[in-house]
Amino acid sequence: MLQPKRTKFRKMQTGRMKGISMRGHQLSNGMFGIKSLDSSFITSRQIEAARIAATRYMKREGQLWIKIFPDKPITKKPLEVRMGKGKGAPEYFVAIVKPGRIMFEIAGVSMEIAKEALRLAAQKLPVKTKFIVARDYVDQN
Repeated sequence: MLQPKRTKFRKMQTGRMKGISMRGHQLSNGMFGIKSLDSSFITSRQIEAARIAATRYMKREGQLWIKIFPDKPITKKPLEVRMGKGKGAPEYFVAIVKPGRIMFEIAGVSMEIAKEALRLAAQKLPVKTKFIVARDYVDQN
């Protein structure tokens, strides 16, 4: 699963997710992609599940890029612990996804295969998504 090799600080404040994505909102590597329509925290487990679903359907053809990285630590206090006594220990890492952010890109496969692979990947994610195609895509039929 994805997580940072090292971080400057162990714990981070939750913050707010407002507005739209200011970066990562255009296809950069592949011809097809899925774009987020909601804002959410996406865990490293969800990213890994989506990656496996897409690559299994593509049968190791083409190439898949993951355009989000979980670098925000989420802390959790143990069960049945009283209030107070500080912030909990880091439990897992999440990627912050805002509307408009491209999460996965695919190249080297046909449009039908890419559409189905990204549909299967989108089912594993907690956000509504949209299938997008590059402007310079030309059908090879």
